[in-house]
Amino acid sequence: MNTLRSPKTVDELTQYYQLRWQILRKPWGQKLGSEQDNYEQQAIHKMVINDQGEVLAVGRLEKADKYQGKVRFMAVCEQAQGQGLGQQIINALELRASQLGMKEIILNAREQALGFYQKLGYKTVKFSHILFDEIKHYTMVKKLNEHPLHKMALAQTLQDIWHKTIPLSKAMELQISYYDGNKLMTYCDADFNQNLHHTMFAGSIYTLATLTGWGWVYLALQAKQQQQNNLCGDIVLAEAKIKYHAPIKGLAYGQVVKKDVSGQFDNLLQGKKARIKLVAHVYCGEKIAATFNASYVVLPKG
Repeated sequence: MNTLRSPKTVDELTQYYQLRWQILRKPWGQKLGSEQDNYEQQAIHKMVINDQGEVLAVGRLEKADKYQGKVRFMAVCEQAQGQGLGQQIINALELRASQLGMKEIILNAREQALGFYQKLGYKTVKFSHILFDEIKHYTMVKKLNEHPLHKMALAQTLQDIWHKTIPLSKAMELQISYYDGNKLMTYCDADFNQNLHHTMFAGSIYTLATLTGWGWVYLALQAKQQQQNNLCGDIVLAEAKIKYHAPIKGLAYGQVVKKDVSGQFDNLLQGKKARIKLVAHVYCGEKIAATFNASYVVLPKG
């Protein structure tokens, strides 16, 4: 049985790159290592792996522009071609792109792959380039729909609150890209939030993490209010600690998942404050670049 996911171990990542090289570089006499570039740490990687631990298909998503993602390095091993694995990789990358706030995907397809991408809804825009003096590439684009599980109305309400009441969030262009009740994902304009090293400013990382955590508490409280109409309160950050693991460049986003949240709102019914503890992570590509441990207090109104 095949599994579609991101590489998890050193061995899987080695196989991932090996397959890239085997299919996309070796036939044209390119050296091992030429299949990688400077965007690997900033990108989203997907692969199909079988029960024997063999990587059968690979693909990568990177950020091309503010709302545009780029798919690169699509490859399927020869013995697994024709089984739909390439389509599985593309579908997974598109769903991930929509979670990250991307509105369209761009890619440069080899001439022999044009039909494959056209069947998946991609449109040819123009001739792009010739690789290794013989492989013609064409630029193709596809508009993305909202992720089917994204609660867009709730997310938009929260985002509007941020931009109206917290000027910094608007300046940062902080936005909610995905919320389904179990996961909240946010992002901000990477170019605006750069420091002198052209990586994300530590203060922006802290703000992104803080508001991602605050946003989770707000959305969870809204869900609770549907059961208890008189359950309401003001959310404030009571305590927080952040650890920076790595610099952030390119594809950056904040995330809170339900399993990393504890606490409940029932105290508000007795006119007492409620405390919610959570962990928010800020990612660069698929790597955790910062961990934010926080405690939020909800103060009863009235």
